[in-house]
Amino acid sequence: MTNPLDSYRDPEGPRRRRGGGDKRRRPTDWLNDRREGRGERALVPDVEFDSYYGHNVVKPVPWEAPIPIYLFTGGLAAGSQLLAAGAYVTANAPLRRVTRLTSGVATAVSGAALVVDLGRPERFYNMLRVAKLSSPMSVGTWIFSAFAGGAVPLAGLETLRLLPRKNSGSLALLMGRAEEAAAGVGGVRRGAVAPRRAGVLGFIEDALELVEAPSAALGALAAGPLATYTAVLLSNTATPMWAESRHHLPFVFAGSASAAASGNAMVWTPVAHAGPARALALIGSSVDLVALNRLEKHLDAHGVGEPLHHGTAGKLNKASLALNVAGSVGTALFARRSRVASVLSGACFVAGSVCTRFAVFEAGMESAKDPKYTMAPQRRRLDERGGTGNITTGPRTADGRRPLPGPGGHPVLRD
Repeated sequence: MTNPLDSYRDPEGPRRRRGGGDKRRRPTDWLNDRREGRGERALVPDVEFDSYYGHNVVKPVPWEAPIPIYLFTGGLAAGSQLLAAGAYVTANAPLRRVTRLTSGVATAVSGAALVVDLGRPERFYNMLRVAKLSSPMSVGTWIFSAFAGGAVPLAGLETLRLLPRKNSGSLALLMGRAEEAAAGVGGVRRGAVAPRRAGVLGFIEDALELVEAPSAALGALAAGPLATYTAVLLSNTATPMWAESRHHLPFVFAGSASAAASGNAMVWTPVAHAGPARALALIGSSVDLVALNRLEKHLDAHGVGEPLHHGTAGKLNKASLALNVAGSVGTALFARRSRVASVLSGACFVAGSVCTRFAVFEAGMESAKDPKYTMAPQRRRLDERGGTGNITTGPRTADGRRPLPGPGGHPVLRD
């Protein structure tokens, strides 16, 4: 009885004899890199599909609102700590005080958001029990912990310096007021001799002043990795939009963090002392705009950029662009001379950074829900490889079948 599947197979080549044996050379095909195999051919036509019965291929990550809050506050804390380190070196007391306090508060909010997302506080402790370099989550936990070890003591020190001091002598009181006037309203200049605080608070303040320089160095060293590691964390997931953004997202987050921290400093720092914040705000905003534009073009070219242009993510992305441009124009033209312009421009930078983080987060979640953002890039990569190395892709014959590699689609026998 004739096998009906034989009509789909190519005719077998002639057998060649070598010596006394009756061996046939195995034809070349797609089975391995040495172009050897049994000559199998797909006996069913290729099936075109977008997903399994229309369902999403990739399951969205179980992250909610605390995660984008964590992304923003982590960047704000990192950028503020860099500004604080520069202000500490240059003895800019008002800017140093604002940025240290901002970094401490943002670090606390960021840690709380992370713990809330984990569900139980002990899970954060459990992540510190091991250090796994291949895991962005593990590395990020250690980066955040090291950064907090530098930022929190500095914020505590600035808080104690803001508290009123009880002085028993009029001379000490006059000395304290003179130092505050020299450093700025309510501030203490680095290196100045201020009236010593008595009691337990005085002991804590003295201890924090001893570790001020090491804490400032530790916070500055960990600020860069903290501002960008969250981009690596997102890119390490299977979410199509985030995974495709791995080469551009760290630059977006770095620029966004710098703009947010500088904008916040412009809001709370007097114009005369906010010069470094204005400069960093313009640099960070420019990096954010350029990197985000390149990211959008890259995603569009790879078929996963649509979520960043439509829906909630699209509105947030457009708002981020408008706010960054408005903040840059206000900073460049008016913020140097006007306190009101400085506050408004700084608020635009902060709001623009919030919109950037939430836009990236929402776009990634939407890309995981739609199967086309998973299947389209896979097809594109298969087409770029030419398809001759596997059974599902490659050139077809006139009857729709995929020929084996070789002249005319017939098996090629080696000599």
